Amino acid sequence: MKYLPLVWATLWRKKTRTIFTLLSVIVAFLLFGVLETVDYAFSHADGGVTGADKLITTNKYSITLQLPFSDVQQIRSVPGVAEVTWITWFGAYYQESKNFIFALPIDTDTYFNLHKDEFIVSGAEMSAFRATRTGGLVNSALMKKFGWKVGDKIPLHSTIWTQKSGSLDWTFDIVGTFDAKDPTQAAQQASTLLFHYEFFDEGRNFGKGNVGWFEERVADPAQSVTIANRIDALFANSSDETKTQPAKEFAMAFVKQFGDIGFVLRAILGAVFFTLLFLTGNTMMQSVRERVPELAVLKTLGFGDGTVLGLVIAESLLLCMTAALAGLLLSFAALPILKLGLQGIQMSPRAILPGIGVAILLALIVGMPPALGAMRLNIVDALADKR
Repeated sequence: MKYLPLVWATLWRKKTRTIFTLLSVIVAFLLFGVLETVDYAFSHADGGVTGADKLITTNKYSITLQLPFSDVQQIRSVPGVAEVTWITWFGAYYQESKNFIFALPIDTDTYFNLHKDEFIVSGAEMSAFRATRTGGLVNSALMKKFGWKVGDKIPLHSTIWTQKSGSLDWTFDIVGTFDAKDPTQAAQQASTLLFHYEFFDEGRNFGKGNVGWFEERVADPAQSVTIANRIDALFANSSDETKTQPAKEFAMAFVKQFGDIGFVLRAILGAVFFTLLFLTGNTMMQSVRERVPELAVLKTLGFGDGTVLGLVIAESLLLCMTAALAGLLLSFAALPILKLGLQGIQMSPRAILPGIGVAILLALIVGMPPALGAMRLNIVDALADKR
């Protein structure tokens, strides 16, 4: 610590250059923190489907291909399957495309039997939902977000499903609200609206009699793999072969439809840090070149080669760590904004912790070459400014 004032003074020898280098590193680590958080969130997403006793059955080749509704009876006959329900991706938004709504057409009895321990909904509102063909149950957080109330008619625009009239706009009557029993699932359900599969299937212009996927609850979670294999064996070599997997794996496969999120984010970060290596490395090399006579004087005063090496490395660490911590703190401050933009995805600050290790690695990579050069300086040549 006794050399800290010396290192700090040399770091600010050229204030303008140092400030711009710091800003570049801050922006890079702000981007690192944001992208790592997003990547972490998607890789740990569970799609709001919890429990080791849940399986999802989709088309074997793509979850965008539908399955016949008639498969439900065969799946229900598989030993170990306690309940089966069916869901289809609706793809909806309210008024503007940025107002995404996770609208799900469900079969009331089987869906709530399968998820009986996950929802809080009053008996009166459930009765109203069952009795209203166009009824919708809406998460309380979503009601609050748009200022909806029970009794409102809500128009939703589907990005996929046209009605018989050719319109993509569907209207639902809000008959009640629900909340998640598990507080950890509240974020995943915050954009959810549930409505009747019968209303959806009767009203859509194409795809009648098909579903997006089946969801099963198994009696013994330890037998999940065996039961999944039994389900898929039922439809082997048929025109609609299936793939049955744990609910979390299905959620990840669903996310990857939009591209390999992790690969895209890593590619962006790779490009950013590759550029940053050159920028910061050039700054350190130039800083040391300008101070060659001063480093020679330090050696003349008794500073050993190891000490000179350490001073240059410390300067690099101070530069990179100061800026990196500032960037990571800014990305931490951005978490509430990210949560608003990625509703239903769990955000965690743990994702930005590897940034500290990256900052140390960056400092060593850019600081080591000039530090080694400073350590090997010949005092006579350096004082004569012969480099």
